[in-house]
Parts: sequence; C-alpha cells; structure tokens
Amino acid sequence: MTINERAELAANMKLSGRYNCAQAVTAALSDQTDLSSEQLCQVSAGFCAGMGNMEATCGALIGAGMVAGLATEGRGTLPLTRQIQEEFRRTSGALRCKDLKTMTDGKLLCPCDQCVRNAVLAYGKVLGLE
Repeated sequence: MTINERAELAANMKLSGRYNCAQAVTAALSDQTDLSSEQLCQVSAGFCAGMGNMEATCGALIGAGMVAGLATEGRGTLPLTRQIQEEFRRTSGALRCKDLKTMTDGKLLCPCDQCVRNAVLAYGKVLGLE
C-alpha cells in the first residue's frame, strides 16, 4: 500500500466516526510496528482533540510520532518526530488542535480528516515511504 493510499485510509477511518485522529493514523500505519491495529488504537485512544481539550498537539501528529517511535525502536526518534512535526506544520498550518480548528472566512484551517491525511503523509515523507 502506498503512503497516499494509507493517508486516504486514515482519513476514511476518521470520517467513519469509529476512530479518533490518533487512532486513525496509528491504525493506518500499523504495519510499520510489531503491534496490531487494535493494540495501537487502544494505546492512542486518549490522544484525540488535543488531549481532550483542544489545547495540546493534534492527535494525528501524536499518532505519527508514536508509530515513528515503534518503527525506530526508540533509536533516533526525536529528530524524526521533529521533522514529521515541521512537515505537518507546513501542510496543515499549525500544530495545536485549537489552532487547526480556527475558522477563517468560514473554513477551518485544517479539518480533522485532512490533519489525519497530512500526518500520515508527513510520516511517509520523513521515513522515506513516498
């Protein structure tokens, strides 16, 4: 599955209402880890909506960072997550959930399904899965 297909899968998972943003990203990238999609959804369950109050980092970005940590077995993960973060900020316009949900001219800066898509694509770009 290409990274673009994974990004669309994650966006569709989020839109289904059965996954939060962090879960959609971790589930779509589950084959990058030794954990099952179900286990990743359990671990990432509390990281949606900017950690529940929209004041913190977007859950989709947190999900991508979680998978990066598992994929690298925790070695050299910090610089990779920093790169994922910068790519996500470039494509999404912000990092914090509250900022991503800011309305400008009647439009959200970045709707949740697009944030999920952008997080998967950022992960793919940084880890060379394009």
